[in-house]
Amino acid sequence: MESAQSIKALSALAQEHRLAVFRLLVSQGPIGLPAGEIAKTIGISASAMSFHLAQLEHAGLVRSWRRQRRIYYAVEIDAVRRLLTFLTQDCCQGRPEICGDMGVLADVCGAEEE
Repeated sequence: MESAQSIKALSALAQEHRLAVFRLLVSQGPIGLPAGEIAKTIGISASAMSFHLAQLEHAGLVRSWRRQRRIYYAVEIDAVRRLLTFLTQDCCQGRPEICGDMGVLADVCGAEEE
C-alpha cells in the first residue's frame, strides 16, 4: 500500500460514526449488513449513513452490492490487511518480540499478501 492510499483510509476512519461503522462491519465479516441496519445500529439517519458509507467505500475500506431493494456493505478484508501491514511492516526494527501482537499481525498479514 502506498502512503497516499493509507492516508485516505486513515482519514476516512478519523470520524466517530465512520469508525463505528467500520468496527461493526469488521465484526460481521464478508457477509456484511444492509445500509438500513447499519444506520439503525449506529443510531444515525439513513442520509447521514449514506454519506459515511460513501466515504469508507471511496477510501477502499468497504464494498457494496445490491440484493433486491437493499444495499449491503462489508469490510474489504484485503484493504484492511494492506493497511495494517503498511502501518506495522517495520515494527521495532525487525524485533517482533518487542512489538507484541503488532509484530505477529505484520508477519501474518505480510505472509498472506505473498
